[in-house]
Amino acid sequence: MKVFCRKPSLLLLVILLATNCLYIIEAQKCRQSGAVKGKKAPPGQCNKENDSDCCKEGKLYPVYKCSPPVSSHTKAHLTLNSFEKGGDGGGPSECDNHYHSDDKPVVALSTGWFNHKSRCLKNITITANGRSVVAMVVDECDSTRGCDADHDYQPPCDNNIVDASKAVWEGLGIPRSQWGWYDIAWSDKCRPSGRIKGKKAPPGQCNTDDDSDCCKQGKMYPVYECSPPMSSHTKAFLTLNSFEKGKDGGGPSECDNQYHSDDTPVVALSTGWFNHRSRCLKNIKISGNGRSVVAKVVDECDSTRGCDEEHDYQPPCDNDIVDASKAVWKALGVNEDQPQWGGMDITWSDIE
Repeated sequence: MKVFCRKPSLLLLVILLATNCLYIIEAQKCRQSGAVKGKKAPPGQCNKENDSDCCKEGKLYPVYKCSPPVSSHTKAHLTLNSFEKGGDGGGPSECDNHYHSDDKPVVALSTGWFNHKSRCLKNITITANGRSVVAMVVDECDSTRGCDADHDYQPPCDNNIVDASKAVWEGLGIPRSQWGWYDIAWSDKCRPSGRIKGKKAPPGQCNTDDDSDCCKQGKMYPVYECSPPMSSHTKAFLTLNSFEKGKDGGGPSECDNQYHSDDTPVVALSTGWFNHRSRCLKNIKISGNGRSVVAKVVDECDSTRGCDEEHDYQPPCDNDIVDASKAVWKALGVNEDQPQWGGMDITWSDIE
């Protein structure tokens, strides 16, 4: 007869303690921003479909303006919601002002992940139970408010919720006895949103400073409305740009309508990371070549359009670009005579 020892080894204890510490550190990155006091719903005002909770009189519910950091495998809790008219989801979805069938794989995300509608109508991949499902983000699971008529007298969402239609649960093959609350992981799904055909630039219309590319006649270039998921060390490709007047950067920077000296550490970010100007004039930390530098975001590296006069007949940016001034390259210890000058793998992060 085999005997199984239940006494944990020292190594196992160390692993468990380390894992717990990492969990605590991650959780501290998103702290509670306050609380709301529960109010008893008037008769018929709280829909209990899908075992939805109703606020309890006097109970304090935590609220959050943030969610845990997003990675390529973001941990979350899957909850069940109906986005149909009359369902427990309440009014029409925030992203498109429409209702959605329970047979469609759609989700609402906690406020921090919803990120001011930046993920609206975009797809995410949800993984659990050995399966994956692609679902569209159509609504916010509000982590900042609740227990009022606008929220059907339901509590605020936790800050780590993916609130999903029945189609998502079915697609993951989760037994109905376990529906309503399930540990999952999710990630942004960033694929080309289309392609544009290259046009040959009229004479003198494409500036080739800093080895900038010019569109090739008839070549198909992918375009992206998204960028890879953010983390504390987001992988990217560093390119070289001049933000001075008359150089290959084109017109003045989008964030401040100004030009910037090559001696100033400034960057443009791919469209998804630029995120509707949300990072304008904010600093980011760039790491590469064994060094780090702080640079200001002043412009967008457009991943959605290109090969036209407005973009100096240059192709659309890839979706993982940090386009940097010479000052950034020099601060990273890369000189113009080195082979990586103009194109180098880096990581970057926001500076809070």
